[in-house]
Amino acid sequence: MTVEELAERVGASHTTVRQIERGSPTVGIGVCFEAASILGVALFDEDHARVRLEARQVDSDLALLPKAVRKRRVDDDF
Repeated sequence: MTVEELAERVGASHTTVRQIERGSPTVGIGVCFEAASILGVALFDEDHARVRLEARQVDSDLALLPKAVRKRRVDDDF
């Protein structure tokens, strides 16, 4: 399927489809879901064991990040 064919089926421009490919945050989530559905891309996994495994991986990755990037500074001078 070409970009133009997908764009026509989704009801969007070919530029929008290219933005979906690039992961642009400006594209509406509904358009992304529609494109994924047409292409047969599974967005949600029904395998609960796999979901738990992926959740543990995300938790593990997040544990590596600092709790805060900057310390909070309170300016209480009146």
